[in-house]
Amino acid sequence: MTVATTRPETLFGDVAIAVNPQDERYSKYIGRQAIVPMTYGRHVPIIADRYVDKEFGTGVLKISPGHDHNDYLLARKLGLPILNVMNKDGTLNEVAGLYCGMDRFEARKKLWLELEETGLAVKKEPHTSRIPRSQRGGEVIEPLVSKQWFVTMEPLAEKALHAVQKGQLTIIPDRFEKIYNHWLSNIKDWCISRQLWWGHRIPVWYIVGKDCEEDYIVARSSEEALGKARDKYGYDVEIYQDPDVLDTWFSSALWPFSTLGWPDVSADDYKRFYPTTVLETGHDILFFWVARMVMMGIEFTGTIPFSYVYMHGLIKDSQGRKMSKTLGNVIDPVDTIKEFGSDALRFTLSLGTAGQDLNLSMERLSSNKAFTNKLWNAGKFVLQNLPSPSDVSAWETIVAHKFASEEFLLQLPLPECWVVSKLHQLIDVVTSGYDKFFFNDVARETYDFFWGDFADWYIESSKARLYQSEGNSDASVAQAVLLYVFENILKILHPFMPFVTEALWQALPHRKEALIVTPWPETTLPRNVNSIKKFENLQALTRAIRNARAEYSVAPAKRISASIVASLDVLQYISAEKQVLALLCRLDLQNVDFTDSCPGDEKHLVHLVADEGLEAYLPLADMIDISAEVQRLAKRLSKMQLEYDALVARLSSPKFVEKAPEEVVRGVREKAAEAEEKISLTKSRLAFLQSTVLVSK
Repeated sequence: MTVATTRPETLFGDVAIAVNPQDERYSKYIGRQAIVPMTYGRHVPIIADRYVDKEFGTGVLKISPGHDHNDYLLARKLGLPILNVMNKDGTLNEVAGLYCGMDRFEARKKLWLELEETGLAVKKEPHTSRIPRSQRGGEVIEPLVSKQWFVTMEPLAEKALHAVQKGQLTIIPDRFEKIYNHWLSNIKDWCISRQLWWGHRIPVWYIVGKDCEEDYIVARSSEEALGKARDKYGYDVEIYQDPDVLDTWFSSALWPFSTLGWPDVSADDYKRFYPTTVLETGHDILFFWVARMVMMGIEFTGTIPFSYVYMHGLIKDSQGRKMSKTLGNVIDPVDTIKEFGSDALRFTLSLGTAGQDLNLSMERLSSNKAFTNKLWNAGKFVLQNLPSPSDVSAWETIVAHKFASEEFLLQLPLPECWVVSKLHQLIDVVTSGYDKFFFNDVARETYDFFWGDFADWYIESSKARLYQSEGNSDASVAQAVLLYVFENILKILHPFMPFVTEALWQALPHRKEALIVTPWPETTLPRNVNSIKKFENLQALTRAIRNARAEYSVAPAKRISASIVASLDVLQYISAEKQVLALLCRLDLQNVDFTDSCPGDEKHLVHLVADEGLEAYLPLADMIDISAEVQRLAKRLSKMQLEYDALVARLSSPKFVEKAPEEVVRGVREKAAEAEEKISLTKSRLAFLQSTVLVSK
């Protein structure tokens, strides 16, 4: 019978040869005996089992239950004996006969040579297979059968499955429930003993001189074990503890309650903190840790240890590769915190989607470090523009603002009503997001509001009240709104960025308690949708004017005139914020007009459409020196035409088109098309400016 193997040295541990019962090549041998080579005539049965794949190898399977997991299971099913030919140091034992004491790899070479010499070796050919290796030393791991402690898992798994089925335990994202259910539905008995130096000792003691499998004592301590042994075997009995330790995951499975005083269920910590609400952990240990905590919690306390399990993804490098020392792509969190700050790192990780792996890059960390700095600088601005803590009257005025009142909200000026309304919308959105564990959505929404609305728009708008206001009441309203919005931003961001938000909170005047114990913002607060739409119109107008300034390269410090054209109702609220508009767009406050009809002489004006029914006209002479711009564009056009002509000349050459690589020709065509488009735009702008010069003359 010809068999194929990658480990000839396990030949000494073979206890049977198996073939598929439907394999006609070997059917006549089923039930007979085979002689194992190099064993001095040891016989093993030839058996039939559907487990054997007829198409794999020779179709004949040597069964070595002492050194292969699948063979072990097959031997248990068929009642075959189990032979172990190897010692724990990787040498062969007495079962290997003359090879006893020889290293497994040396024995492999010598055995194969002897098989070749005796004519029993058929052939040797290359074969690729997966070999388990030690994580630390890289040594090849050898399967061995040994005595270990096991836990019967099916009864425990059944209760843990029911916890999810009944809705007592929720796994987020819910797609991981399938993985949880699959593991527990196909669970095997758990080997919990380990031959390691560190860990919780197996709480089992043996009797000196007695059979370990028959006589053992389970106890909480050596004193208790000795007392039990004396009760059973007499006062002079000697005992010793099992040298093995518990699997780390077994110890970890007890963590939710064992750390709180259990088995004393009257302990204060146990009563207060068990069971808890949420467990947050990586999806890769859903079975190894989470499921086992659930099983142990139910078994020992009668209660699931937590109601929700939030699964985060694995942190990978910027290329999506798992971090490893071999690749040299490990990002040390300590070094990262030193460079970017713990808040920036936490916020970056929070932007990941639940259960999805996150590619961590320096660009992301740098971006969120900038966000942290932006938050800090916004705090400095707010602090610098608040009244002195000793100014009791000013603070009484600020505290008197009741932003939770819809009536009060509607009395606020447009920018203040807008930002407070947007804040109240944000509070509802992020509160719902936190409740649903949509942490990445909460982080993005808060980021967008703080940077896009509060910092970029309201802080800039507030400067018109703080620096240019003629009455103290306007400044007081701006101070109150700045403080109200900023302190709520700190509350919302605190779970993500606890350190910078707490520092800023403590710096604000009249803080009575730490931010971490401050109540969460109230929800369903009033908001004015109409004010939000009105301010969006103001934003659109501002963007249009800013874009025009950029297009015409107007110096940032230069103030220009503007005529705002709109319907009367739009003009009413836009003109009321004339100072804000002038500040945001760098307009000449004395030369900003509001009208419901188009100004004359449009040839001298740049016409902007901000929104339907809202337009702006900017005097061209305010923005550029028209004559100088005409000369500049004429020179630029001449240069662009020369470059375009050169490209066209190359494309007109048959030699170039026929002999140059296709990608080169395509690149020249694309450059020519791009140059032609730029020439067209420049000509149009030049013609417009020339007509303006002629009109003015």
